[in-house]
Amino acid sequence: MDERYSRQMLFAPIGEDGQRKLIDSKVCIVGMGALGTVLANHMVRAGVGHVRLVDRDYVEKSNLQRQMLFDEDDVEQVYPKVVAAEKKLMRINSSVHIEAIVADATALNIEALLDSMDLVLDGTDNFQTRFLLNDACFKLGIPFTYGGAVSSRGMSAIFVPGQTPCLRCLIKSGDSGGQTCDMIGVIAPIIDMVASYQAVEAMKYLVGDEQKRRNSLVTFDIWHNQYFEMKLGAPDKNCPCCQLKEYPSLSLNAENTVLSLCGRETIQIAGSGPLDLALWRDRLEQAAVKVSLNPFLLKAELSDGERLVLFADGRVLVQGTDDFVRAKTLYARYIGL
Repeated sequence: MDERYSRQMLFAPIGEDGQRKLIDSKVCIVGMGALGTVLANHMVRAGVGHVRLVDRDYVEKSNLQRQMLFDEDDVEQVYPKVVAAEKKLMRINSSVHIEAIVADATALNIEALLDSMDLVLDGTDNFQTRFLLNDACFKLGIPFTYGGAVSSRGMSAIFVPGQTPCLRCLIKSGDSGGQTCDMIGVIAPIIDMVASYQAVEAMKYLVGDEQKRRNSLVTFDIWHNQYFEMKLGAPDKNCPCCQLKEYPSLSLNAENTVLSLCGRETIQIAGSGPLDLALWRDRLEQAAVKVSLNPFLLKAELSDGERLVLFADGRVLVQGTDDFVRAKTLYARYIGL
């Protein structure tokens, strides 16, 4: 057994048997932003054998205050978040299989993204994707650790199909009332705390210590010194996910081809198919002020101040506006697919 885990194995609830279970485990972290980077750091350092990272975005300077795996070079290179995270994590623990997937988790691909995983960790920043994860996990029978953080507040729970209610039983609506990190901010310590709550419940599950697994949703505010714990209780008998087995977020009718990314003055347009980035560089150089290309994405700065970011999977981010009509207009003008 690798001596790097010696102190962890001295912790009796894990021991050598638990460490072997961690090494044999596969987890998927969806969202490689603030929560996701801390979660990935914990999972890789703990020796979880296979860690799959899924995220649709790239590293920007505003991420560096709280997204712990990234640095200024990642911003300069315009790396996708999962690619930058993979590079750092491989230097931390090269014995772990780290799988970086640049993709937007949707109803079309979520079941494939979670295929063969033992556990899913929520590193997302919006309830649309959390409900998607919740529905997919309960359909597939995969435990799901939920976490959320904004301002100085956080919350966390682990949901286990067949043993606990699901996220939909506790939270009926994904409407946050405009309280996102981009609207009211967030401090880094709350990120660390929420992700640590998630990570320890993940470890309890993976090593099989069911007696110590927390059966509650915890919420806390570290600035105002508040803490609340709510027992999960029985599932809602009318829950469309864990009881009625309807899984509403997995319906193709639930797909959004155009959506706003968390108040960032960024509109994502799904597109109609893969994009040849080298071809699009040549095309956009004729119309844009500046075009830059790396192996993962193409970035074009437009004359009116907006930016287009193209991904090979067909997604386009229109940055510099939160107006859907304006975003669609720019997409039609420059991409036209």
